[in-house]
Amino acid sequence: MRRRIGIDVGGTNTDAVLLEDDRVLHAVKTPTTADVLTGVRLALESTARAMGSEPVQAVMIGTTHFVNAVVQRRDLAPVGALRIGLPASRSLPPFCDWPADLAALVRGQVHMVEGGHDYDGRPIMPLDERAVAAAARAMNAAGIACVAISSIFSPLDPAMEDRAAEILRAEMPGASITLSHDLGRIGLLERENVALLNACLAPLAQHTVQAFEEALRQAGIAAPLFITQNDGTVIRAELAARFPVLSFASGPTNSMRGAAFLTGLKNALVVDVGGTTSDVGALKAGFPREANAIVHVGGVRTLFRMPDLLSIGLGGGSHVEARDGRIAIGPRSVGFRLPELARIFGGPQLTTSDIAVRAGLLSLGEASRVADIADSFTRDTLAEAARMLEEAVDRMKTEATDVPLLAVGGGAFLVPDRLPGCSEVLRPAHAAVANAVGAAIAQVSGEADQVFQGMTRTEAMAAAERIARDRAVEAGADGATLSLVDIEDLPIAYLPGGALRVRARVVGEIAAG
Repeated sequence: MRRRIGIDVGGTNTDAVLLEDDRVLHAVKTPTTADVLTGVRLALESTARAMGSEPVQAVMIGTTHFVNAVVQRRDLAPVGALRIGLPASRSLPPFCDWPADLAALVRGQVHMVEGGHDYDGRPIMPLDERAVAAAARAMNAAGIACVAISSIFSPLDPAMEDRAAEILRAEMPGASITLSHDLGRIGLLERENVALLNACLAPLAQHTVQAFEEALRQAGIAAPLFITQNDGTVIRAELAARFPVLSFASGPTNSMRGAAFLTGLKNALVVDVGGTTSDVGALKAGFPREANAIVHVGGVRTLFRMPDLLSIGLGGGSHVEARDGRIAIGPRSVGFRLPELARIFGGPQLTTSDIAVRAGLLSLGEASRVADIADSFTRDTLAEAARMLEEAVDRMKTEATDVPLLAVGGGAFLVPDRLPGCSEVLRPAHAAVANAVGAAIAQVSGEADQVFQGMTRTEAMAAAERIARDRAVEAGADGATLSLVDIEDLPIAYLPGGALRVRARVVGEIAAG
């Protein structure tokens, strides 16, 4: 018997489930609190009461805490940016493509030194170790404790980033250091941006993970803690504290994985309707389809592993109003303040939840408070919600034939029973907490995305798989359960020696103990 607790912290609700093998034994939905962590504690305490004397194997938590900090420009630490690449990259310094308000918060110091590699793996210049040490002393003197190091073509050869990190650790004991090759792919600015975002979140990540662990202790739950990633898998909490950016978009990803688990479908579209947004994505073999293009996070260009999602401003707490003779829904939402601001609870704001109660789709609050809403206004509002969803589904489809649509999330009552382009609309049991179910069933993954030279295709692919397996074990996987789920190779014509870019991904079960 295998027991797990899954928790997903959304902008409106914090959901938790107790899963025993394939059965949901207990589910709870509590409002997300302003400090986030109180809501997690309440959800854990409720789940702990339902556990009885049987232990759980692990606790998995998915959170929007880190991406919300970037979007809302809060709790971000100043970062020292160390770019290895002179003289080649002088014209485009770090932060050059960031929104001005975000750069003003995060930019601590910028240092650019000689070094980096060319596209064929040859050094552009030797690493200027004296300049790196001088930069470290300057950042240390300024009180900067978070540093991001990026080097030209470091995914091809990370040696200069690794050496620079050694120098920084000697000069800045205790500093949090992010290396770009650990997170990003080829593409200097986008990879550097990911490293900078990760570095500015480091103190918040440490604090959040420690608070989650304290919440487990207070609830009397003795189990290892894992944090969900944006590919539908989990990593050990201490590793998540080092790489908080890997949790970006993990909430919708958890919902998609939960939807696949609850319905048994591995290939379908999923719409996760929360309190503020609806996220539409596609399942391929039970995992979210991955985005292969530039992804903007808080206005910052990034290029790293992210699910292919479309978010629209439609949720259970979305504002509803008439504008210029038509119904307008969102993007503003009452969010976790629904119980005090929605009309069904005596508040002043008309929301989609009020409309759903008026239409008989939802039993919540006091229906008498919305009895004055005209039938025609109710029908028009639900029709506008359906139009928004239809357009989102159409944009996410990659085939002309109709496909199943899995409707999950607390606001799934807004999804009509039929939508053009969808063969059927399925609403699984426990759909409202599909995100927490997705967290509870998550496996551990490891990924490699590297350029290999001087090897045959077979050797390069085997090397990439070994790297992915090592990373999965580091993240907390049982090595004996690992299986290869995705591998692809791309010959790089402009590199000598038959260079190959190989991307490999493995998944496995959580290691016991």
